[in-house]
Amino acid sequence: MVIFQQDSATNTPQQRRLYAIYELFYTLVDAMAAILFLIGSVLFFYDSLQTPAIWLFVCGSACFALKPVLRVVREFHLLALGDIDSLADRYQ
Repeated sequence: MVIFQQDSATNTPQQRRLYAIYELFYTLVDAMAAILFLIGSVLFFYDSLQTPAIWLFVCGSACFALKPVLRVVREFHLLALGDIDSLADRYQ
């Protein structure tokens, strides 16, 4: 199985379900990052709220850093599923 190619990642119902779950988490993290950056940007208009704004930017940055990690974890998870299937085929 080749990693980072959706066609090879969605061969079985189990792989399609796993792929969809990871895509859902990826999208939620992306939306959370955008919301944190938007709220942080608004808070920067007020001098008294700059510290919370900075923290929102840090949390938003962490979300952006989490996105590629989710993709890599998903690919290794799918790769492991593919290896288990090929191992079962070799046994038969």
